[in-house]
Amino acid sequence: MGNLTTGLKKFMQNKNTVTVVGVILAIIVLYVAYTWRINKAVNPQVVPYAAEQINAGTQITESMIATREVPPSMISGDVLINKGDIIDKYAAADTVIPEGSLFYRRSVVEKEQLPANIILDYPKGHVLYNLSVSTESTYGNSVYPGNYIDIYLKAVNKIDESNPAALTADADKIMLGKLMSNIKVLAVKDSDGNPVFQNIDENRKPAMIVFAVPEEYYILLKKAEYMRTYDTSLNIVPTNESLKDEPADLEISSDQLKEWINLHTVMDQ
Repeated sequence: MGNLTTGLKKFMQNKNTVTVVGVILAIIVLYVAYTWRINKAVNPQVVPYAAEQINAGTQITESMIATREVPPSMISGDVLINKGDIIDKYAAADTVIPEGSLFYRRSVVEKEQLPANIILDYPKGHVLYNLSVSTESTYGNSVYPGNYIDIYLKAVNKIDESNPAALTADADKIMLGKLMSNIKVLAVKDSDGNPVFQNIDENRKPAMIVFAVPEEYYILLKKAEYMRTYDTSLNIVPTNESLKDEPADLEISSDQLKEWINLHTVMDQ
């Protein structure tokens, strides 16, 4: 054992030997690195591509995706190589993904990134309603998309001096009651139409909330909004419906308020 140790020391102390060994090791390292780079550049890689044309705003399903082998030189920049990064995402609003094209990160977005993503969220047969709000009326900007709200109607039952028969004990008294219940908020936007909660750092202030209601309810809300003679206003109140497994259905809460609105507006023909 001692002879072996002594021989090894002498071997390592020989500068020429050490130089030769170093050169050999450097050549081996260079060869391995070169071979790895050549294989990487030559061996094809399986990547997903569009099996059909995918229009802007379209949700990308698995059936729209196929795979093929391509040279690594084609996989550069922001090419997506995993199907999991594509399935159930959306084609960006400003692009069309042609049939046969690879998928690029700039062309595939989350639903929330679509400028008109709210049009994807409401039930068939409903129409979108845009209600003006403020930081105060949203309880200090505490109403989020996905929350549920009730809508209350405030109005003044004014005296109609041209109609003496209308002078009643209730004239000029304030009316306040719940008009609609269980409305799901789809979006909260600022005065420029930007989602309030998309970028917290910008401290955007709410100016409108968007939700969807049946057309009959839409007309009723619009009538209530336009009844300026009666100083009407629509006020929102958050509820805890979003915490329930099965939120209650949207409904008219007061037939009396509904009848009062229709009584003081022109009925549609």
